[in-house]
Amino acid sequence: MSEAGPSDVIGVGDSSFEDFVAGSSARLFSTARLLTGGNRAEAEDLLQGAYERAYRRWGRISGRADPERYVRQILVNASVDRWRRLRRHPEIPLAVSGADPGTADTAAVVADRDLLLRGLAALPPRQRAVLVLRYFEDLSEAQTAMMLGCSVGTVKSQTARGLVRLRDGTSEAAARYSGAQEGDGAP
Repeated sequence: MSEAGPSDVIGVGDSSFEDFVAGSSARLFSTARLLTGGNRAEAEDLLQGAYERAYRRWGRISGRADPERYVRQILVNASVDRWRRLRRHPEIPLAVSGADPGTADTAAVVADRDLLLRGLAALPPRQRAVLVLRYFEDLSEAQTAMMLGCSVGTVKSQTARGLVRLRDGTSEAAARYSGAQEGDGAP
């Protein structure tokens, strides 16, 4: 048996299902909230299911004297079915051992790392090499000097200059970024 489409269900002279929903949704939603113990999400699901059932039979329901009463009965029956189903197969909360199952938002970490990598890319090659070896590879000044074939004094000066340029470049970029975020229409 195939399900009837909207054109098969609603006749030309029948009242519109959309008009019925617009006129009855507030009252039926209040009933659904009461049936679900005040749970808004469950009430929305219950009412949606009742409207779905009513839509499939709208040709017959719209000819009745009080279609809202009929749909309210569908709503109550759906609530009783839900209650019975939950009673037979109760929902069991997932037991989480020790740790919070949620994950932290890492967007800020990713943005910071991107800002740092862009700042490093803007540095002259010598300063970039010194900073990478000193802070990412965790080499000492002497080890860095040996790797680059220069003096320890050159490593120190290149580190100082590189950090100043990196700090200036990333603070300007961060200011532009935060200004763009604030200027996106947010109050």
